[in-house]
Amino acid sequence: MTVGFVLIKAAPNFEHKVYDKLTKLPEIIKLHPASGEYDLIAQVETDSYDQIKEIAETKIESIEGVLRTKIVTEPKF
Repeated sequence: MTVGFVLIKAAPNFEHKVYDKLTKLPEIIKLHPASGEYDLIAQVETDSYDQIKEIAETKIESIEGVLRTKIVTEPKF
């Protein structure tokens, strides 16, 4: 199992709507509000890094109010 984090920037006044829609995605196992450059941090669990990228690009970025995403994966030691 691959775990990654997707940092999400929402448009002003869309943070709650984006949050609500993200909670419905089964690949997101945790979702946290954030402050600073990004508004939300989604913990995503899939079979591969490529799937995390696909989820960010197709599912998350297609949500109305999402301006951009950035993927951060856990380091493998």
